[in-house]
Amino acid sequence: MCCPVLPEQILSGSNMGELAAVVRPDERYPLDAPERIHVFMASKPTRKPYPSDLSDARWALMEPVLTAWRAERQKTSPNLGGKVTDLREVMNAILYVNRTGIAWRYLPHDFPPHTAVFSCFSDWSADGTIEKLGVRLHRLVREKEGRDPEPTACVIDSQSVKTAHTVPTSTQGIDAGKKIVGRRRSIAVDALGLLLLVMVAAASVSDNEVGKQLLTRTAAAHPTISKAWVDTGYKNQAIEHGTRLGIDVDVVPRNAQVKGFSVLPRRWVVERSLGWIMMHRRLARGYETKETKPEHSESMIRLATISTLAQRATGEPPPTWRDA
Repeated sequence: MCCPVLPEQILSGSNMGELAAVVRPDERYPLDAPERIHVFMASKPTRKPYPSDLSDARWALMEPVLTAWRAERQKTSPNLGGKVTDLREVMNAILYVNRTGIAWRYLPHDFPPHTAVFSCFSDWSADGTIEKLGVRLHRLVREKEGRDPEPTACVIDSQSVKTAHTVPTSTQGIDAGKKIVGRRRSIAVDALGLLLLVMVAAASVSDNEVGKQLLTRTAAAHPTISKAWVDTGYKNQAIEHGTRLGIDVDVVPRNAQVKGFSVLPRRWVVERSLGWIMMHRRLARGYETKETKPEHSESMIRLATISTLAQRATGEPPPTWRDA
């Protein structure tokens, strides 16, 4: 059951008038209890805010997608996705984990229970709700920048990251070139650096192989794309595969005469996007441990970009390295 509220959270609220009647408030329920107390909370949190909390403007952009999810869940079961707690607080808790990098069970007590928050995160990852949020905000930002909602070109790159000791070994691999044991994140972004698609695989999987899958998904999700820029890790197989999909894949080589870092045409856009992602501490390593649920890792990357997209869509100042 998603998003329960415990009695101790209800009794600590500063404004009891905003809460509905509580069922059996004299009893206490552990986190793993089968029964839950259902209550509808005010949309505006009454606690002291965290820096990662959604503003009213950003929540207004996300609310339609999440309320639609709740309505859909109510069709199948009245006890799932119903009026159990504020979806805004659930999203605030998920963004808190994403930004700070803490484990789920270390969530501060003024958020909903960590089991409920993780349950919603897992549901939203599995049914594509987080992806829908990203698509909605992506279109809004492009229109605000004076672009067409759908892009016509993309830039693809990958990043190998180490994994935590709790991650199953079957989901890891060795990137021989970078000498990293972990996972490979491959992303496709538009010309503005906004995320289009993401794939997470073992670091041992080649750019070439992941690139072909990413191109296939890109062509299906964004049929208007006819151009893609990649680095030299994507060989002839990926280029030929892109041609079959109607996408002209252009390799942007590194300048052999320049040592160290250099800004490369087109590729700098996706490198900057990877930098934006790394500002969220949950993504400093591969922490998601669900062996059969790779969408959890992908959702964490999407959430990092959703946070930035929402700020750009509302005109709020984005985070910087100084306050990361």
